[in-house]
Amino acid sequence: MTESTAPARRRAPLHTRILIGLAVGAVAGVTSNLLWAGHPALDRVVDYVAQPVGQVFLRMLFMVVVPLVFTSLTLGVAGLGDLRRLGRVGGRTIAVFLATTTLAATIGLIASNVVQPGAAIDPAVRTALLAEFGGAAEERTAVGAGAFGINTFVNIVPRNPVDAAARGDMLGLIFFSLIFGIALTRIRKDAADAVIRVVDGIGQAVVVMIEFAMRLAPYGVAGLIFAVTARFGFDVLQSLGLYVVAVLAALTFHQFGVIGLLARVLTGIRPGVFFRRARTLMVTAFSTSSSNATLPTTIRTAEQGFGVPREIAGFVLPLGATMNMNGTALFEGMTVLFLAQAFGVDLSLGAQAVVVAMTVLTAIGTAGVPGGSIPLLAMVLVMVGIPAEGIALILGVDRLLDMARTVPNVTGDLLTSLVVARQEGVWTPEMATTAPLPEPTLETAA
Repeated sequence: MTESTAPARRRAPLHTRILIGLAVGAVAGVTSNLLWAGHPALDRVVDYVAQPVGQVFLRMLFMVVVPLVFTSLTLGVAGLGDLRRLGRVGGRTIAVFLATTTLAATIGLIASNVVQPGAAIDPAVRTALLAEFGGAAEERTAVGAGAFGINTFVNIVPRNPVDAAARGDMLGLIFFSLIFGIALTRIRKDAADAVIRVVDGIGQAVVVMIEFAMRLAPYGVAGLIFAVTARFGFDVLQSLGLYVVAVLAALTFHQFGVIGLLARVLTGIRPGVFFRRARTLMVTAFSTSSSNATLPTTIRTAEQGFGVPREIAGFVLPLGATMNMNGTALFEGMTVLFLAQAFGVDLSLGAQAVVVAMTVLTAIGTAGVPGGSIPLLAMVLVMVGIPAEGIALILGVDRLLDMARTVPNVTGDLLTSLVVARQEGVWTPEMATTAPLPEPTLETAA
């Protein structure tokens, strides 16, 4: 017998399959609503088929949240090394990270408050959505919208970190992870290295688990969207297009407006020069949707395209791939408010301040891989009383938004390396105009 030489049929990319799942679920749900709204058989299909499939997918996402936050933050902080020795460079780096990420999250919230993409959903549909999903959200809510106050800051310090993790107390878990990472920089190197290897191994396993969960995404999205549209019809999807346009517009403004302005003010480089020399980096980021996969290009761009010294680029940029997520924070802030508007959840200024803080902190804890922000976004939703099931509304278009938000993520890393290098007195703007441009090749992760 001879083996067949016919080429194996290639499977469609995950983002294509998620879009197909979204389309199939939405079309089937809207059609079912038009033909059989209120029929007991349709309710049984929703309750015993669509909802369970969607819930399995959601539970797999929630399952990885605690180890993902702990490993990402611990490794990010421990990667700073001796905080006393690296205090000045590390402090400046973290300060720029936090400032630009907070600015991005604030821009996202302002854009959502102005455009209000979720407000297009009919009030009757919102009421029905809350009746459908409100109970599930209450079960998982760790911090409600009305819980903002002095106790919010006191409760950041957990009495028992294991209990905080079990209850989904993200603020407590993040605080413990940060302190644990700092502690690793203060103990013997051999002891710290042993712990870091274990934590790194867990982190890598968590990334694989996220990939397992995302393989179920097409089916989970189809089930969740079908369950929503079969009961509530097409109205629930009408504002999704406005949401996508609003997010892309806000990301574009932050990328070319805010980052361009910061490059001019903080580094002395004209925006045109900055983006022209970073074009290969931006293309790589957009195509891979991954800060980690783009890291080799980011380092090459900083060193060859802008003349940043190797020791600065080698310290700032790997840390930025883990901790500096401007685009992710903007996306999360806009998405939280979009779903709050869609579900009729009124977030006070205090609650929105919590959203800004949580989007900044969870952006730091986001894995630099495609879809890495989705599990943490779900936790931010339930923290402010928004049904986590509503995340199905945005998963179908998340691949496009993921590609777009990765660009400001890595461009913000590049900007930070320039700012820190200039503050350290080892780089000047003239070095960017005389350094050779990196070769226009596309690097992706294996």
